[in-house]
Amino acid sequence: MFAFAATLISCLSLSAVDGDTIKCNGQNMRIMGPGAPFKSGIDTPEIRNAKCPQEKLLGKQAKLRLAELLREDVKIEDSGERDRWKRPLVWVRMPNGKTAGEILMADGYAVRWKPGYRSAWCE
Repeated sequence: MFAFAATLISCLSLSAVDGDTIKCNGQNMRIMGPGAPFKSGIDTPEIRNAKCPQEKLLGKQAKLRLAELLREDVKIEDSGERDRWKRPLVWVRMPNGKTAGEILMADGYAVRWKPGYRSAWCE
């Protein structure tokens, strides 16, 4: 487990944008798995920029699963880091302590991301 001093974020409104992005109080945030920012995270299939119909379908399913997880009593933990689009990198912590990213990976809706990763949703 990684030791980071995460800051809790209070979300009056919380929704899934896609399988690995949430909207908290109108701001898009990229969710992570159990890993460290820029070292280990998750990737889910794209919806808007899908490279094939299969990826788009899987992306919609990942978004629905994330939306389902967000209905639980989750905590949003800000890592303090931002991605290349300036979105905060956050952990969505479930009541059992797992991250939503871990659950999405276990359910088959996400894969582990590491530097140099290339998606293979259409292969």
